[in-house]
Amino acid sequence: MARGWSPSSWRRMPIRQVPEYPDAAALAAVEAKVARFPPLVFAGECERLKSGLADAAAGRAFVLQGGDCAESFADFNTNAIRDTFKVLLQMAVVLTFGAGTPVVKLGRMAGQFAKPRSSDTETVEGVTLPSYRGDIINGAAFTAEARIPDPSRMEFAYLQSAATMNLLRAFATGGFADLHQVHRWNLEFVNRSPLADQYEGLARRIDETLGFMAACGMNSDNAPQIRETAFYTSHESLLLPYEQALTRESSTHLGKTYACSAHFLWIGDRTRQAEGAHVEFLRGVANPIGMKVGPSMEAPDLLRLIEMLNPANEAGRLTLIARMGAGKVTEKLSPLVRAVKAEGREVVWLCDPMHGNTTTQNGYKTRDFGAIMNEVRGFFDVMAEAGAVPGGVHVEMTGRNVTECVGGAHGLTAANLGENYATFCDPRLNAEQSLELAFLIAEELKAQRARPARSVPHAAQ
Repeated sequence: MARGWSPSSWRRMPIRQVPEYPDAAALAAVEAKVARFPPLVFAGECERLKSGLADAAAGRAFVLQGGDCAESFADFNTNAIRDTFKVLLQMAVVLTFGAGTPVVKLGRMAGQFAKPRSSDTETVEGVTLPSYRGDIINGAAFTAEARIPDPSRMEFAYLQSAATMNLLRAFATGGFADLHQVHRWNLEFVNRSPLADQYEGLARRIDETLGFMAACGMNSDNAPQIRETAFYTSHESLLLPYEQALTRESSTHLGKTYACSAHFLWIGDRTRQAEGAHVEFLRGVANPIGMKVGPSMEAPDLLRLIEMLNPANEAGRLTLIARMGAGKVTEKLSPLVRAVKAEGREVVWLCDPMHGNTTTQNGYKTRDFGAIMNEVRGFFDVMAEAGAVPGGVHVEMTGRNVTECVGGAHGLTAANLGENYATFCDPRLNAEQSLELAFLIAEELKAQRARPARSVPHAAQ
């Protein structure tokens, strides 16, 4: 790029989805305080994740990215973190056997506190207030006081993220992630699922593999790969004052600057303007980064953004997260995938089947499990037709037994939504639906591998 970059160069650019803090001095003081805090992640971890994403782009790995739509200060507790991590591990084991490759595990955790909104205000019973933008910015309660952007929330978000990171690292390396333990959890799920017969074959193959490994002398005591796992964190890079405050020059990777709030940051569909502040910030950090790609994206704009965000065409640097909607995925995604492939661009393609499938039923925002799975299948079909690699999935989910998405094997309906509707933002798959999705994707991956290779015509320039 012709213009120079610094951690603060985004401040010269137009910005969207930014809160209006009433006290600039208080904001500056919090930014300075957070800037003195230790990093939450480290350069070497970010580079290892980038290597894993490069493998996914080449078909040698599969990415599972999942977690809350927005983390909550009030819901912060060990059980909530453990349960979401547990379900992600369960999904990863199932997908490993479906894809026949390692799974890169990427949580929407330890920093997913800010949310873009379609409107700056919301109105309830004739009262209009600023929109809730996530706990790092303001409060969810519908009161004038709660909705005032408060910079001190950034400090609290950092402390909660640090505690979450500490727990996740302990879970990942302390025995909780042992393959035998995770498989036992999956067997419990299969036994209580209405689709037990459909899942039994995969569960049996996992059993056989673990038994073979044990017969070869590989067990939790002598093989850390069985006992431990690599787990990375991610969130949308939305609140740039917070992101800049946690940006550090690396002492081990000289000449590189990392956003140390998470291993992986992404740009949302509402903030991906080429001349905007969010693209400006992320183009200069060395982390692996992502960008949401919605149905309004056109191929020339996408190629321009790819050039800005990954000018060196570095493998694993840039992940494109497609969120089209089940009814639009074929029409809208196919020309984009073909254009990127024709240009020889190194990207990881993920499917986000959640955001394009949101509806309202009985007064609740919800998502239909059938539409979610249909978009995943459409994504795989588009990739196969274009001769591109389906790199993974990106889902909003929780380890809790919420009732926010309809459908699935247990047949949740609109009448069930009010039973345990716990989200302040977007509806999430519950633990049962998340694992069901993983089994269905595993079968889809198995079917994809069985298909004969296609002769793909060269995309138009």
